[in-house]
Amino acid sequence: LDLTTVLAVAKGSNLKVAAQNCYFENAGAFTGETSPQVLKEIGTDYVVIGHSERRDYFHETDEDINKKAKAIFANGMLPIICCGESLETYEAGKAAEFVGAQVSAALAGLTAEQVAASVIAYEPIWAIGTGKSASQDDAQKMCKVVRDVVAADFGQEVADKVRVQYGGSVKPENVASYMACPDVDGALVGGASLEAESFLALLDFVK
Repeated sequence: LDLTTVLAVAKGSNLKVAAQNCYFENAGAFTGETSPQVLKEIGTDYVVIGHSERRDYFHETDEDINKKAKAIFANGMLPIICCGESLETYEAGKAAEFVGAQVSAALAGLTAEQVAASVIAYEPIWAIGTGKSASQDDAQKMCKVVRDVVAADFGQEVADKVRVQYGGSVKPENVASYMACPDVDGALVGGASLEAESFLALLDFVK
């Protein structure tokens, strides 16, 4: 489905629509990029930025993600900022340090109000589209790391307001365990959203 079709279906409902990416400039000679201004004009509410595939395949940096976050806010939308570590980083015991640095860099220069309105999605790279998923304890630990970094940079009140999601092979069979975590506010669903039956089951869970 294209974005305009989804926006048309969602119009008048309480559903919010997110684009999967945007550029950090509204206009210019940036062939193939998506203008955040255009996304706002067609009615987009959120934009996902910093997904591991964008970082990996398109070599996006923490600085790029930060610029995109600022551009999204400047155009009256909200960012869903992805962060997450590789299997190598996880096995080396450096996940918290790595993800914490990603979060701090992505939020640099934003106001406390902007951060409080943001969504930060923790997605361990080794669990995206692999069928593997982080344990409940791992998800809670890392989502708390995200919240603690926000608290250190912007204060506890902001950290309490920011929405932290877990993503990475979230399915109807495991969503309840993640949602039971005190620092997990929601899920960023990938593969399971491509199958109507599993996606509807996830929606039923959050009703």
